[in-house]
Amino acid sequence: MSNTTNASDNKSVASRDSVSSDYDDNKITESIPFPTDDLEPDTLATRLINSEKSRSTSLSIKPVKDHRRRRSSSIISHVEPESIEDETDQQLSLNANVLWIDQRGAWLVHFLIITILKVIISLLLKSNHYTHITEMSWTLTNTLYCCGSYIMFHMIKGSPFDLNGGCFDNLTMWEQIDHGEQFTPARKFLILFPIGLFLISTHYSRFSLMMFIYNFVVCVCIGVIPKLPWTHKLRIRVPGISGPQTIS
Repeated sequence: MSNTTNASDNKSVASRDSVSSDYDDNKITESIPFPTDDLEPDTLATRLINSEKSRSTSLSIKPVKDHRRRRSSSIISHVEPESIEDETDQQLSLNANVLWIDQRGAWLVHFLIITILKVIISLLLKSNHYTHITEMSWTLTNTLYCCGSYIMFHMIKGSPFDLNGGCFDNLTMWEQIDHGEQFTPARKFLILFPIGLFLISTHYSRFSLMMFIYNFVVCVCIGVIPKLPWTHKLRIRVPGISGPQTIS
């Protein structure tokens, strides 16, 4: 009899424990409601949109820097310093536009050009029955060489090879030589060559005063001064010939 009573007591205790555990579970689930249980779909979407708006308005909007190049309308202007990115690209990249200038074989091209110009001009003057062929041929050779070198080295900017990301677009060929370093062997040769041509022209013109002044002005103003360090990145705009200077 006592065993039966103990078994019934144990069953009642177990049933009470199961009921209390079920009650506790229901109480916990009721205390943490799911967000969509008490919110309409439209209300939840509205709250999400408002939170996104508040987050976007809290972000600070930084002004965008304009990297476009501007133009200078002055006749004489100095190129402003390049950006850090362009300077880095110029130092690290191989510029195929001026690599040939450092080659010793390329120096012989200048002598070849002078020889060809001298022969052609002499033939043209002789065909026109000009009397002072030697004097005029050397003077014209000096003039054509200095003008051609000025156009090539000091007027044409950039590089025809699209390998450097446009970092040389604002520099002339002379400014690109040896990354702008002054008085390198190539630069010394290109400065001394017009001077030597001037001396030859003066000698074969029999030291005529008019020829001497003309050759001297051509040599100094067109062949030498644009290559000196104090004219580095200096631009002289000729109306009708060269356009406005582009500045970084």
